[in-house]
Amino acid sequence: MSNPQQLRYSKEHEWLSAAEDGVSTVGITEFAANALGDVVYAQLPEVGSTVEAGETCGELESTKSVSDLYSPVTGEITEINEDVVNDPSLVNSAPFEGGWLFKVRISDEPADLLSADEYAAHTAG
Repeated sequence: MSNPQQLRYSKEHEWLSAAEDGVSTVGITEFAANALGDVVYAQLPEVGSTVEAGETCGELESTKSVSDLYSPVTGEITEINEDVVNDPSLVNSAPFEGGWLFKVRISDEPADLLSADEYAAHTAG
C-alpha cells in the first residue's frame, strides 16, 4: 500500500491535497478503505456547510460497518463528489483518484497532519 507523497494525512485516515486557490480535496486512505470493506453508501457534508477539523462531517457505510467521516481541516464545503454518492464503491477502487469525497475552502488547518511516511508509520503498528 503506497500513500501518495504529495498528500497530507489525518490520524483518522483522511487525506488532504495541497490547496489550489485555498481549496483542498479530501478523501479516505486506501488503508481505511480496505479496513471498511466494500463501501455501499456515502453520506457527505452539504455544499455551503462549515466543517471543523477533527469533527464528524458524514459517514461511510460498508458491508462490514458504518464509519464516521472526519474533516481534517476547518472550512466551507465547496463541492462533493456526486460520483461517489452514486457509486460508493469508488472509495474502494480509487481512494486517491475518483473516490475523493469533498472539496473544502480551508480557514484553519491543524498542525498535526501527517506526511505520507508519518502516516505509514502510524498505520504500521
